[in-house]
This record gives sequence, structure tokens and C-alpha cells, in this order.
Amino acid sequence: MQFLNNRSRRSPKIAGARACTSQYGMMVRNVNVLLVFLLVPMLVFAARAQASDAKTILALGDSLTAGYGLAQSDAFPVQLQAALVELGVNAQVVNAGVSGDTSAGGRSRLQWLLSNPVDAVIVELGANDGLRGLDPTQTRNNLDWIMATLKKNQIPTLITGMYAPPNLGEDYGAEFNAIYPDLAKKYGALYDRFYLEGVAADPALNQADGIHPNADGVALIVKRLAPRVQELLQHTK
Repeated sequence: MQFLNNRSRRSPKIAGARACTSQYGMMVRNVNVLLVFLLVPMLVFAARAQASDAKTILALGDSLTAGYGLAQSDAFPVQLQAALVELGVNAQVVNAGVSGDTSAGGRSRLQWLLSNPVDAVIVELGANDGLRGLDPTQTRNNLDWIMATLKKNQIPTLITGMYAPPNLGEDYGAEFNAIYPDLAKKYGALYDRFYLEGVAADPALNQADGIHPNADGVALIVKRLAPRVQELLQHTK
């Protein structure tokens, strides 16, 4: 992903920027985690009350799922639900995205999120791990735990891939990028190669930060993923 310039991994400027990003990310994440813990149970309950026969899809992710910088009506879960309705799919998509979240953050929230009935899960995590240059082994272990937990609970899962920033080098990129197809194969999950496919690095489809998709960018992601999610729901009970 073209999130960062091609600079040395050890550059002081990158280290400083990474530290600032980490501090900001933690602040945003703490606020958003609180909101998710307060709102998700209500959203799941409302989804069940509105349509008892609707499938509940949990969108577990970071700011790319949460809808950072967008009106909530333009966020991925809302646009995905609308697209599924157009496909004739009766489903409710619950926004469990937390801005600034890493794979570790998603892991820490999963058991609590599964305290409510969930029919399927979309896993969109790892972008912040790559941006912070975290050890790919940690990212793999966290995502492996998430996938294993979902498998144990017999919840069909779609895992969306992410690419490491190129400035971290070929070795880091190869190790990081392999996580997603490996885990999809290991757990028999549906797999989307790259969440930001066709959107990353396109100014017309991204917000001013060049990282987060705008409403049109999200619409393009949804157009690609909606049929996969429809396929995912065919595996639900």
C-alpha cells in the first residue's frame, strides 16, 4: 500500500512520525473502543428486533471499517448492508470497526463481541500493524487466534488481505502479505486479496490523507465484496 514514502526503516523521521501516529492512534482507539462496547450490543439487539430472520454480519476491523472521516451513512458496513439488500439478501451489518485498532486490539475485543449471536464475520485488520512496522509474527499470531476462535464457534468468515507499506522492505512485505492467504487456507475461510483493491493510491477515491477511502472509494470496495459476502452467508446455519 502506498501509505508511506520509500524511506529507510530506521529513519529518525519515520520513527518520530510512527511515534506520533501511535499516540494519536491510541487516543482515537480508546474513544472508539468505548463507543463500540456501548453501541454494538444495542445495534445487534436492534438488528434482531427489526428482522428476526435477518442474518447478522459482524464487521470486525479498524478505521477502514469504522468509517473514519466519513458520515456514518457512507461507512463500509452501511454501504455493504444497502448493497446486500439490492442483491435480495436479508442481512444486518454491525459496525465493529475501531479507528487505530491493530490485530491485537481486534483480538482483545472478539470474545466480547461474540457474546451476542453472530451469523458471519468479516475480518479487516492489520493495516495499522503494517503502518507501525509491528513484527509480522505478532500480527500472524493475533489473526490466527481470531480465525481459530471463529472456526471453533462455527462462524463463517471472510478475511480481507492487507499489504505492508513498501518502505519496510521486501522481506517484511513478503512475510506480512503472506499472512492472509495462509490463514484463509488454514481455516477454510473466504479470502479477499486486498481490501483496498482498486482504491489505494487513487486520489479520486481517497480522503485528503491518502489513506482512508472517501465515500466513492468505499462504494467501490463494497461493489467488489458484496457478492463475496452473499457467498459467505450461504455457509450460515
